[in-house]
Amino acid sequence: MRGDAYTDMHAVEGEHWWFVARRRILDKIIRRFARSGPLRVLEAGCGTGGNLAMLANIGRVTAFEPNAAARDLAQGLGVAEVLDGMLPAAHPMRETFDVVCAFDVIEHLDADAESCRALAALIKADGIGVFTVPAFAFLWSHHDVVLHHKRRYTRAAFLALLRNAGLEIVYSSYFNFLLFPAIAGLRILRSALGARDGQSDDTARMPPAFVNTALAAVFGAERFLLPALRLPVGVSIVAVVRPIQP
Repeated sequence: MRGDAYTDMHAVEGEHWWFVARRRILDKIIRRFARSGPLRVLEAGCGTGGNLAMLANIGRVTAFEPNAAARDLAQGLGVAEVLDGMLPAAHPMRETFDVVCAFDVIEHLDADAESCRALAALIKADGIGVFTVPAFAFLWSHHDVVLHHKRRYTRAAFLALLRNAGLEIVYSSYFNFLLFPAIAGLRILRSALGARDGQSDDTARMPPAFVNTALAAVFGAERFLLPALRLPVGVSIVAVVRPIQP
């Protein structure tokens, strides 16, 4: 991810509708599928730490992040130990965890298959992984370029990647479904018109307060649908996995 994108993200991710709603949804999904009792939680590629407080309400959190500036911002939140590390190799973990999270990380990596195998090795035998990635190549826009994405996935392709990494799919769905028509239309239009260098999809800028509140409410309402349902389309994909037992 471009250096200034980390700074922009850290400035807004506490209140921006996209981050707020995604945390509400992921919190619901993790609590539904994680075992009860004291939990050890790992976030791989934690960025500037926007998810760490949410995860700290679920268990004791460790994280790693390769970008030094982002890592310092995440460590400064004071809610988790944040180590230097990256996927698929050179991550610092020498133990396994009850919950392993990689939220919009895998699409950044050249070696996505090897990275999924590395994540699989960090999940306890009775633990889960919770991974999200952006959906649909036709949604590719300058937003993806700014964030240094390598690819977007269909659900079928992402699940095949995870199964090939030795993981069993417990649950999967598209999400950001309710806003999908508006977001898809905007991205297609912007790509057709040719977004100027530096433009993104406004996840780095706060909209007016009433717009932010409304979008957070609409996107966040999907937590009442997930994980009871599997949504047919969406801007993103979520998968809950566990190691295949021998």
